[in-house]
Amino acid sequence: MYAAERQELIEQLLSDDGRVSVQDLSDRFGVTTETVRRDLDALERAGALRRVHGGAVAHANHSTIEPTVTERSHRRTQAKAAIASRALEALGNGFRGSVFFDAGTTTAAVAELLPARLAATGGTAEVVTHSLSLAPGLAAADRVALTVVGGRVRGVTAAAVGAGTVRTIGGLRPDIVFVGTNGISAAFGLSTPDSEEAAVKEALVRAARRVVLVADAGKFGAESLVRFAGLDDIDVLVTDVAPTGTLAAALADAGTEVWVA
Repeated sequence: MYAAERQELIEQLLSDDGRVSVQDLSDRFGVTTETVRRDLDALERAGALRRVHGGAVAHANHSTIEPTVTERSHRRTQAKAAIASRALEALGNGFRGSVFFDAGTTTAAVAELLPARLAATGGTAEVVTHSLSLAPGLAAADRVALTVVGGRVRGVTAAAVGAGTVRTIGGLRPDIVFVGTNGISAAFGLSTPDSEEAAVKEALVRAARRVVLVADAGKFGAESLVRFAGLDDIDVLVTDVAPTGTLAAALADAGTEVWVA
């Protein structure tokens, strides 16, 4: 395969997944990691991507760029399903308690599998969410009692935000929150592009007895505009690829458990 062909395929992968890793590309194309790095360097010079530790992210992946929930729902679907299944192990068997679902496509994958998990293990759940995308499926689910937190709905994420939303969350104490993020890094922690979205996520992290972060490896090393939590605020990170390097070390220092789906 010629370099131009590899680079075109790399751009397609970035369009689909938002991130590529050097090792994955090396395995996929049957070339050395040095060859992949040269391809990524060429694409970065062309403005097609931005290099990060261990790989690259799409050039549009800046601190204030945020795809809509519809656009994100078609990305990394297999990884999200695997993460969701693993994350629900946090409930244990026969769970009878309260769960808060943050807005997002990975948290939506967890919510989708929740009823089957409860049925299989004999559990029930008081579920709370501020996501209009998650609410319809949860409302119709067996073994689930649903409460929806209101507020001004932000179109990009189809989630309630604002002072009233944050105030309501502050009056809750869910047993577990499944929270999503746009970026997770050793230096900056967890971040998202929008300040109102960040305020809601920060309130969720503070409110919950146990915080389970669900994030695919495409979020590793990314830093959006607004920080909403530190790594030491997270009890468990559930992801599809084990973190490496400085992020892995920072998670270990923070005492965050890492579960790989």
